[in-house]
Parts: sequence; C-alpha cells; structure tokens
Amino acid sequence: MGVWQSYRLRLQRKRWRIRAFRKRRELTRIADRTDTIRPDDILLFSTQRNEKIRLPYFLDYYREQGVNHFLIVDNDSTDGSADYLADQPDVSVWQTRASYKKSRFGVDWLNWLMIKHAHGHWCLTVDPDEFLIYPFCDTRPLRALTDWLDASSIKSFSAMLLDMYPKGRLDAHPYQQGQNPIEIAGWFDSGNYTMSRNRLFGNLWIQGGPRARVFFADQPENAPALNKVPLVKWDKRYAYVSSTHMLLPRGLNQVYDEWGGEKASGVLLHAKFLDTFTSKAAEELSRGQHYSASVEYKAYAESLKDDPDLWCKWSEKYINWRQLEILGLMSKGNWA
Repeated sequence: MGVWQSYRLRLQRKRWRIRAFRKRRELTRIADRTDTIRPDDILLFSTQRNEKIRLPYFLDYYREQGVNHFLIVDNDSTDGSADYLADQPDVSVWQTRASYKKSRFGVDWLNWLMIKHAHGHWCLTVDPDEFLIYPFCDTRPLRALTDWLDASSIKSFSAMLLDMYPKGRLDAHPYQQGQNPIEIAGWFDSGNYTMSRNRLFGNLWIQGGPRARVFFADQPENAPALNKVPLVKWDKRYAYVSSTHMLLPRGLNQVYDEWGGEKASGVLLHAKFLDTFTSKAAEELSRGQHYSASVEYKAYAESLKDDPDLWCKWSEKYINWRQLEILGLMSKGNWA
C-alpha cells in the first residue's frame, strides 16, 4: 500500500474517533458499573433493540465463556429489555433514542464506549443473536484463547458469520426465553460461499449461505457480508469502520489466510432465523434504519411472504467446532 493510501486511512481513523466523541452526547447512562472493571477483564460490547427474549441466554452463554463485563447500548427498546439489562450486576447500560442509521448502525456509539472503557482489554463486539465458537471452546475458556493470542503477539481474532436456521417453517418451533436458539436453528450451509480481498482495508469479504441462496438469489453480490473481526485487544487509537467487518489500523483486519486454515479463526453462530424473525424484519423495515436503504430487510419481507424453508438437501446439522474446522469454516491454526 502506498504512502498516500496509508495517510488517507490514518485520517479516516481520526475522523471515526472524532465522530464517536461527538456521538457520546446521544448516550444516557442507565446503569454504569464500569468502576468494577478490573485491568484484565474480558469485555463484551453490543447494541440491542427489543431483544429481551434473547438476552438471558446471550448473557449466560458469554458469562460461561469467560466474559467479565457487558457494555450495552439500548436503542429505544419498548419491550423492557433496558430494565432487564440494568438489573444485571455485570452489565453497564446506556440508552439512546437517536438514529441507529445516523450512528453508522451503532458503530459510533460502541467506538466511543470502547475508546473510554476498553483500552488494554480483550473485547468482544457481537449482536445478541451471535455466538462465538473458537477452537477448543468445549474445553477451554475464552481466557485461554486470549492468553494464547497475547503470547503470540496477535491483537485480533476473526470469525466467519455462519447463518443458522431450522428445518422447516420458521414458526414451527416457537423460541422460549432462556433457550439455546441453536436447539431450534441448528442447521447451516457447509458450502456456497464466495471470498474476495478488500485491497484497501486488507480484510477478506465473504458472502453466501442461506441469505444469498434464498433472499438474494437474483443478486448474490448484494448479500450481507459474513466476515467479522469480533475479538480485539483494544487500544483507544483503534476504530471499527463498518460493523465488525473491518477496523483501523488495517493490520487488525489481516487475520485470514486466503487459501486455507493457516491462521486461527472462529465462527459466529448467527441465530437470526427463529419464529421471531418475521415480525422483527417487518419492524426493522418500517423503521428504515438499516444499511443501503434497508435493502436487506426489503429482501426479507419479499421472500417471507412465501414462508420459505431455508433448509435444503445440502444443509448440515451443527455438531461442534471440530466439524466446522473439518469443513474449512474455521481453524485452530498453530494453537494446540
């Protein structure tokens, strides 16, 4: 990369950090327990709106993995989820009624909280329907992974977003609060993925899976990106650029080996497709707060009218992380 491009990216990173500083005014503290954060705590950052039904399992899942403190932005929920979060002793909550879209889909809010609270910490940034799977996660806590990354002088850890779905109609198995959503949405596409490299930011761009296959069959190039860098040893000089798809400095994005599993990576099991999805998609389409004029939610609304079955004859039933490694969707790399 040339000197001019490097300079442009430094300016862009400065711009995102200044923007986050300004957007801090949109956040109101509901429950601030950040004074209990210890220097070596693993932190989780998230934005949410009306996800109360998902939150009990989400919090317990990451507590069990080893997250010590949750910092969550509630975007004007009406289902009581902000109050629920405020009652949790290991959660700090900020609320805002400001535009999700004008905050770059929550990125500005989280960038500010990470600048203020995350310096020197390993941080996970995930949505309430995303569940990190990493090598040896069945026997080793998240702390073991971050210790290995520290010992290897690795500052970021990538994970492919793997869309999970049920077999049959989405409304056939109602989701219950506190339930593991993978008990219902336990299937995924083992193939059907495309990959290209973003030369400017240095990250891979991955698309495919059931959303490309069903909702964007005619325009697969418009399907959502599946590449993420959700786990980072944060520095106050860093900034996420586009969700967790990429961040600056660009070296933090260079976490994939383009031709196979040389570098350790994980998977985010994406449990979007439950019986709650149809009403959620309709709500988000009416709000118009999502990327590219909500093109993704327009595609959902159009296809959901026909009640599609996302399962197909090539679908795989999720078993464990080793299965995902065999399929080439993640890698333990040099971590043994």
